[in-house]
Amino acid sequence: MPSLVVSNLAVSDVIEQSLHEQKLPGDLAMWFFILMELTVFAIFFIGFAITQRLQPEMFIDGRATLSADVGLFCTLALIISSYFVARSVEAVKRGNNLVAKRQLVFALLTASIYIVLKITEYSALVEHGFDISTNTFYTLYFFITGFHFMHVLLGMIILAFMAKRAKQNAYQPNDCSGYEAGATYWHMVDLVWVIVFFLIYIIH
Repeated sequence: MPSLVVSNLAVSDVIEQSLHEQKLPGDLAMWFFILMELTVFAIFFIGFAITQRLQPEMFIDGRATLSADVGLFCTLALIISSYFVARSVEAVKRGNNLVAKRQLVFALLTASIYIVLKITEYSALVEHGFDISTNTFYTLYFFITGFHFMHVLLGMIILAFMAKRAKQNAYQPNDCSGYEAGATYWHMVDLVWVIVFFLIYIIH
């Protein structure tokens, strides 16, 4: 699947850089925060999977009202955005803040596609009478995707701040842990959505 190939390239770049430098990108505080966030999402995912096994018909009917194509385009948008973020980290490590800023702008633009698609999907569901109180499937759907949506918005704010700092030539190749921390957070947001996509839109 093309999206997974691009995702693996972005993740492998981060791993390769980490192995080469013998350290995790970013700082320990950010990694601790990411671990906590992943734990919360893992609890949500387990709850969704268990509830689906208990009420399979409800989840089949609920999933039928979602568009796998919309979910796929959301996935592609975030993965491509993550790719641009990975390229921006490389640019900072080369001392090229201007290129890093441009890559972050591309990342923000592609992430905006996800925002538009999710808002459109939410609006369509509500117009057809489906909301968080309809049944357990929609409660979990809106809660999980809404929680992730807020993380995307926070991530975009972080990327915008990084782009502003890069425009000011604030990052140096030997002192960019803050930049790496922001990029790592964005990759986490991307990874979580890939799981959300398969769990909610694809797997029965």
